[in-house]
Amino acid sequence: MTSSIKLHDAQKVARSGLAHLRDGGVSVLFTVDAFGVPAIAHWGVELRDADVPGILATAGPAVMNSSFDISRTFSITAGRAHGWSGTPAIEAHAGDRILDGFTPVGGESDDTHARFVLRDASATIELALSYRINAAGVLHSSVSVSHIGDAPRVDVMAARTLLPLPSRATEILDFTGRWTKERLPQRASINDGTWLRSSRRGRPGHDSSFLTLVGTEGFRFRAGEVWAAHVAWSGNQEMLVERLPEGAGVHRSILGGGELVDTGEIALQPGETYTSPEVVSTWSDAGIDGITARLHSSMRARPNHPQTPRPLLLNTWEAVYFDHDLETLTRLATTAAEVGVERFVLDDGWFRGRRDDHAGLGDWWVDPDVWPQGLAPLSERVHALGMQFGLWFEPEMVNPDSELAREHPEWFLQEAPSLAWRHQFVLDLSRDDVVAHLLDRLDRVITESGVDFVKWDHNRDLHAAIGAGGARRVHAHTLGLYRLLDELRRRHPRLEIESCASGGARTDLGVLARTDRVWASDCNDPIERQQIQRWTQTLLPPELIGAHIGPGESHTTHRHADFSFRAITALFGHAGLEWDLTTATDEERAAITRWTALYRELRGLIHTGVTVRGDDVDHGALLHGVVGPDRHEALFAWVRTETSGVANTPRVPIPGLDPVATYRVRVREEVGSASRHQVADPAWMSGDLTVTGAVLAQGLPLPLLNPGNALLLHLTAVED
Repeated sequence: MTSSIKLHDAQKVARSGLAHLRDGGVSVLFTVDAFGVPAIAHWGVELRDADVPGILATAGPAVMNSSFDISRTFSITAGRAHGWSGTPAIEAHAGDRILDGFTPVGGESDDTHARFVLRDASATIELALSYRINAAGVLHSSVSVSHIGDAPRVDVMAARTLLPLPSRATEILDFTGRWTKERLPQRASINDGTWLRSSRRGRPGHDSSFLTLVGTEGFRFRAGEVWAAHVAWSGNQEMLVERLPEGAGVHRSILGGGELVDTGEIALQPGETYTSPEVVSTWSDAGIDGITARLHSSMRARPNHPQTPRPLLLNTWEAVYFDHDLETLTRLATTAAEVGVERFVLDDGWFRGRRDDHAGLGDWWVDPDVWPQGLAPLSERVHALGMQFGLWFEPEMVNPDSELAREHPEWFLQEAPSLAWRHQFVLDLSRDDVVAHLLDRLDRVITESGVDFVKWDHNRDLHAAIGAGGARRVHAHTLGLYRLLDELRRRHPRLEIESCASGGARTDLGVLARTDRVWASDCNDPIERQQIQRWTQTLLPPELIGAHIGPGESHTTHRHADFSFRAITALFGHAGLEWDLTTATDEERAAITRWTALYRELRGLIHTGVTVRGDDVDHGALLHGVVGPDRHEALFAWVRTETSGVANTPRVPIPGLDPVATYRVRVREEVGSASRHQVADPAWMSGDLTVTGAVLAQGLPLPLLNPGNALLLHLTAVED
């Protein structure tokens, strides 16, 4: 049922509030504050109709000593004009005039959507704050700022979504990292003041906060109440948690974020509008895994979410690097097809002048010296072998040693000459001529070469990011990237695209609205990958995360790992290989063939199931898995990354199963046997085990593995 909201209708507010959004077990209830401005009275567990009057009746705080003569409030447009002393939701000015003191002028809502329209005291700007909750209980929020006055220009510095948190939310978990070591979790306690994570890299960065989780003390994967938020944007951004001594209305703290706008980036002329990126947020009382389940369900419901089985691919980078020739790559493709590869991706080195990373970026023509007949002969052979053909691009970048740089130096985003990065600079995608040129070149190569898949790389930060006119251009550049991706997908609706940014430096829901997977890290070392994938999956389902087997010695860490450990690690994602298979032994090729068959058998489960992670394991061990939507099947990895003080593994709870179902438990060792640090396995492993989910929740005694090993457990429900 849709209704028009009368923001000053006191009887309606007293009866049911301004709007009550609810779905998927989550409620967001809006009321009005002392100034008649919409405010969130509740965000969390779904409320019954009978609960709403009580929440509204208790939504007004006390009047404090040494404070305003009215109750302090926290509205959706919180700012100083209405007594909010924290970070404002909106920061804008027209010349010397600060734009604040927003008053409602309209809005509408139904059970899952609300939109509130407000104007500042001088009627210079109009805000539209939109909220939408989906069937997974995930809230999508955004803010539009329109210049409706007669000022020559309005500068917008921030348009944030701010959400209230209760006093029981006391701890923050988010992420940092670096190249080849993304998604390092870090925890902090909420204290008075502002906890702020900002990215000024022109992309989220390897150290991106990624997903900010705030929860009750000691919250874990399987326990605790948690609130979480993510900025769906591929440029500069910020996330904050803030607590003031006076609180935020009846709430204790706030969680918020949005685009980090640089000076002069958003300058609105009369009639123009700025719309913020969406902030995606949700709540769960089932720990981090509850947050993950909601986010994965939400992602999988998108119209553009991959619907076909995720093809197992081979990427050529660590196989041949820049050493390209048709005979070598045909031999590699043939071997790949023989072991079960379904997509063959030619990486960097195919275009004009590209014999190393010093030259050629920007010249997106097939190099006639290396490929005298173009890429079509390789593409045709790959397709004849029954595989898709993929190709690497880095469209946003340019080497100074390139024809494009020599012809169009004005197309650069300007940096100091000393700030080259991997010998490359950035093209200014805020320019229509740059986007048009790139679109033409990519379109032609994709069409002429029969490309099914693009690996879209982005190997440096946009540091200074100054356009030809001297202004910062990250915002406009990011929108240019989105326009380029959108138009390329329109022209090639079956094309799949991977977002790679020197690994996981651009892993966000903004770019994933236009792409089909991310490359989580340039590191294929399974020790590192276990943690990288574990935490990347907090936000993203496995089918969107590229996970590859590299050779025995890691390209980045030079650590050696057994094939079985590399294979099981790569299984829990969109799997692939990064390996010169022509150098593999017959034994290795046989193992790879068994692994590709195992991936094809299990990917339907891995790519639709519920991600679960165990809490009750000793230091140096991990338990993670996926449980089918109907809980009839599950797959778990028992992983040892380092030694610990235990001499024997006690019962390890197996989470997420149906307690009344009976399961057959099998150890799957097609890819090789895990090395044990014991004389013999627990007795139950001598044959197939049949046991209830309730017993498995109490735990299985699992073998004590040596570091760098993993054991695969496959559970299937059996009929009585």
